[in-house]
Amino acid sequence: MRAPPLHNHIMAESASTTITTALRLKNKIAIVTGGASGIGEATARLFAEEGARMVVIADIQDELGKEVAASIGGDRCSYFHCDVAEEDEVQRLVHSTVKAYGQVDIMFSNAGIISPSKQTVAELHMSELDRLFTVNVRGMAACVKHAARAMVEGRVRGSIVCTGSVCGSHGGLKGTDYIMSKHAVLGLMRSASMQLAEHGIRVNCVSPNGLATPLTCKLRGTSEEETREGYRKYARLQGVVLTPKQVAQAVLFLASDDSSAFVTGLDLRVDGGFSHGH
Repeated sequence: MRAPPLHNHIMAESASTTITTALRLKNKIAIVTGGASGIGEATARLFAEEGARMVVIADIQDELGKEVAASIGGDRCSYFHCDVAEEDEVQRLVHSTVKAYGQVDIMFSNAGIISPSKQTVAELHMSELDRLFTVNVRGMAACVKHAARAMVEGRVRGSIVCTGSVCGSHGGLKGTDYIMSKHAVLGLMRSASMQLAEHGIRVNCVSPNGLATPLTCKLRGTSEEETREGYRKYARLQGVVLTPKQVAQAVLFLASDDSSAFVTGLDLRVDGGFSHGH
């Protein structure tokens, strides 16, 4: 019996080793709050690149949000005005998304603010604390609540990802109200992950270190480059400066089926080793 030609072996081996990169969010419907800039914008863009059927950007920065959605493409991204501090607006956001696209597979609850003052304990401005908690805690809870309801009603084994912070794992010399709010987000995430597990819904947090976003640059009164350099000292992993795109990649892992095997209730720290040496 004659041996088959050598090139047949090569072709067969080549075919068996062909690697195809599947889109990780193919046909998924995702909502990204605070999606007009910073981590939210980077995540919205990455979700679209990874095949999401529709990414709904929710924000209060209407002009900027519409520009981002248009740059991604109207067939893959839309904009919805939503102030997460108003539960009715969050409910309308989720209901409108379900009505337009059939379901919600992913909720990235990312919208958040920082107080304009140092907010030390001794000089704590309660009005600033109230405003921050209304957005960072109450708003986060509203997003998780209404996304969870839509997923349960639609029998969607979805993924909810909340933006936490390394501040949720320790204290600080200032920013007391912000640190308190991020501790609360972890409590929300852990409780929701337990309560929604029976429906196959996963709930996790991504907790980044300090990084340059329009919000942090404005607060610090520094340029993007100056802000990056200012935050560099907070990472023990040398040679890397954290960017919104890198945080978005962590969100993608938690949102996609890459983490579907029992990854829930996780606080995924993207902090360059800061938390463990604090």
